[in-house]
Amino acid sequence: MPNNFSAEEASTLRELRWTLVAFVAALFLSGVTAFPLRVELEQIAAMRGLENVSSSEVESGFDHWILVVRDGLREAYDKHPWLAYGTDWLAFAHIVIVVFFIGPLLNPVRNIWVLKAGLIACLLIIPTACICGEVRQIPWGWRLIDCSFGVLGAILLVLCLKWTRALERQRG
Repeated sequence: MPNNFSAEEASTLRELRWTLVAFVAALFLSGVTAFPLRVELEQIAAMRGLENVSSSEVESGFDHWILVVRDGLREAYDKHPWLAYGTDWLAFAHIVIVVFFIGPLLNPVRNIWVLKAGLIACLLIIPTACICGEVRQIPWGWRLIDCSFGVLGAILLVLCLKWTRALERQRG
């Protein structure tokens, strides 16, 4: 996009970029947290005073779920450490997706397709979390947390699309 912006265009572009930076930062952070998954679960359990408690000792709720996942990761990683490679690739995929959003940060009008693809991906989180979560026996509350990422991401990208279209109109 040319650098000779009107005050209105500059304001619109600034809002769009800040919103997109927030989206990209959340996408990046949600991805890289998949690298140290076992360590994170161990730390959460320790912070809650559950380091020496098994999931069978807690009946339900957040603590139970944290312990179920922690114990599952312990067992899986001890017997089959290569399973963690799957979450490494999950983290890598988040980083790769972030790279695509550099285009809209630089020139949102030319790269509007990335914003649209991102919005579609955000919307697809909901059926994926609901269907796969059911199949994988993920608690309903946890699936709602996963869905909230899609909803929040969609809100941010809808705003970015609105501002991108405004830039298109302002530029003629």
